Amino acid sequence: MEFVKEFATFLYQNGIIKFGDFTLASGKKSPYYVDLRLVASYPHQFRRMIRHLQNRISEEIVFDTIDSVASVPTGGLIIASSLAYELVKPLVYVRSQAKDYGTSKLVEGIVKNGDRVLLVDDVATTGGSVINGIKELKKSGANITDAYVVVNRLEGADEALLGEGVTLHQLLDIFEISKILHEQKLIDDSILEKVKKQVSK
Repeated sequence: MEFVKEFATFLYQNGIIKFGDFTLASGKKSPYYVDLRLVASYPHQFRRMIRHLQNRISEEIVFDTIDSVASVPTGGLIIASSLAYELVKPLVYVRSQAKDYGTSKLVEGIVKNGDRVLLVDDVATTGGSVINGIKELKKSGANITDAYVVVNRLEGADEALLGEGVTLHQLLDIFEISKILHEQKLIDDSILEKVKKQVSK
């Protein structure tokens, strides 16, 4: 719990999570924005984040049953590659679209039929990009039962992934982060209420 509190505060104090009026890549409006790609610019915090993610996975999944770690570029790839390095597991990633040269593959890396693949991303909103990755990996023969993200925005990703037979896990969710910041008087009641409404949509 101490890590969660410290990490939430770190995200806010360094502008990695911002509150205001934002338009997401999907076109959806949001009262906050999270850019976890910035965490890598703070190596000590980045290492702590990877270590806590690794610990969380080890509590919930037996590492020895994982054949490889996968992600979808770009946000989750740096997290997945660091995690794969720590676990000494192969790294696989799924492109959003095939290259129009070379082999034109969507899945980069080796996936053998029946391989148990752990999917990792930075943030989950509706789960769209993760589901695309899951579908492509399954076409390659992968067996995927679990996915991990650092921040869950609680906007439908859990349910969407369950529809694919995949359980979504997270280090933190946006409401948890907002409550911690509110308790520390870093954000006011109106911001907490806006986040609550966004989550319940």
